[in-house]
Amino acid sequence: MIATKIGQLVDGAWVDAVGGGRWDVIDPATEEVVANVPFGGAPDVDRAIEAARRAFPAWRARTAYDRGAILARAAAIMRERSAQLAEVTVRETGKPLGDATREWQIAGDLFEFFAEEGKRVAGRTVPSRVATKRLFVLHEPIGVVGVITAWNFPAYNPGRAVAAALAAGCTVVMRGAELTPLTGMAMAEILVEAGVPPGAMNLVNGEPEAMGGAMLAHPDLRKLSFTGSVRVGKLLMDGASRTMTRLSLELGGNAPVLVLPDADVELVAKGAVAAKFRNAGQVCVSPQRFLVAAQHARAFEEVVVEETRKLPVGSGFDPATRVGPLISARHRERVEGLISAAASAGAVVRTGGARPPRKGYFLEPTVLGGVTPEMPAFSDEVFGPVFTMSTFDGLDEAIAAANRTSYGLAAYVFTRDLAAAMRAYERLDFGMIGVNDWAPQATEAPFVGRKDSGVGHEAGREGLYDNLETKLVSFGGVVP
Repeated sequence: MIATKIGQLVDGAWVDAVGGGRWDVIDPATEEVVANVPFGGAPDVDRAIEAARRAFPAWRARTAYDRGAILARAAAIMRERSAQLAEVTVRETGKPLGDATREWQIAGDLFEFFAEEGKRVAGRTVPSRVATKRLFVLHEPIGVVGVITAWNFPAYNPGRAVAAALAAGCTVVMRGAELTPLTGMAMAEILVEAGVPPGAMNLVNGEPEAMGGAMLAHPDLRKLSFTGSVRVGKLLMDGASRTMTRLSLELGGNAPVLVLPDADVELVAKGAVAAKFRNAGQVCVSPQRFLVAAQHARAFEEVVVEETRKLPVGSGFDPATRVGPLISARHRERVEGLISAAASAGAVVRTGGARPPRKGYFLEPTVLGGVTPEMPAFSDEVFGPVFTMSTFDGLDEAIAAANRTSYGLAAYVFTRDLAAAMRAYERLDFGMIGVNDWAPQATEAPFVGRKDSGVGHEAGREGLYDNLETKLVSFGGVVP
């Protein structure tokens, strides 16, 4: 039983899809249907955008303090009910219950942060070189914002975008991932309970391409925030060029990890296993391309293999579970293809690589030895529980290898040498760098990529300002 509203939220009402379409939500740990939800298309998006357009003038007219109070109430509800909400998220993602609970608590942090940050949006007066003129710079909400989010963090991903847009005074049309729509429905239900007025927050579910195209085509949607694949992100950029829709795109990554000669090999290797296999490797900032100083490569790999073999695989409701299932059968097959291709090219499966003998889309945590940088398991974004590594002899070689990718989201450096750390983070071409840190992101700091990893910002002050337009008021005829 899923204890949340099942439907699309449009103009304050829970409704079915315009065409009556439905979609089964599958539990990836059991392959069973856990809910049947509305599944629509472009007409549903149009209906929701019209509701958001009508609600926009009244929502933007509220003070930042009024909007902030509503978002703060939503944050409190998310924290208070995080254990129950997490059960919904586990049912559709398979992730461990503790991880899902923390995700909802962090979603609460996001709504609380933007509730406060919205009060600090301030313009400025620019000194004019003309004595009879006054120049004022204002920041105003951009309008209706579309939010399309990914399935891997169905509370955190929309939390970043929705909280920032609402705090800025924008209204929202959100489409959660079709594989994990229930978490988004629970979030929308909480926002209504907290006091977000009809039309300010709308939620649709349906066919990804049709809904994304409808958002870009509608003249009243002024910004689109998307979390997903590079392929879809580039299609959205092409579409946005026709409508001049502002975009925030978070498109994934292929994060390098530089383990320098002076690092504590055992400590870093243990941390690497925990970070790599979080959410079964289905994390856009997941460390993937481990570049280890050659003299420590063997010791590093042995610790990684030993620690990986200890990871319990199973249901997210089992307290012992550290690694849950992959999101779908199709996704598991893709990851298995990368493993088999690497093995065919000479890599060695040190541990894992097989399906556990149970129902669900499980795959054993896998460590590949003898990997070369040209293998897709190393060069492509795996988005699964596969650990690969290569070696380097000097820092410049490591930095060059790390930058040899079209992605530019996160990178990691482990060293006790301050000068080496600074040299590395200054030259690494990535939006976020973790120096001796496996979590280079925070609610109060910008989540940002470059190159194929996207444009724009989520979280932090920058995430708020991405929902605001800048206006200059030039006031002439002032008597000096």
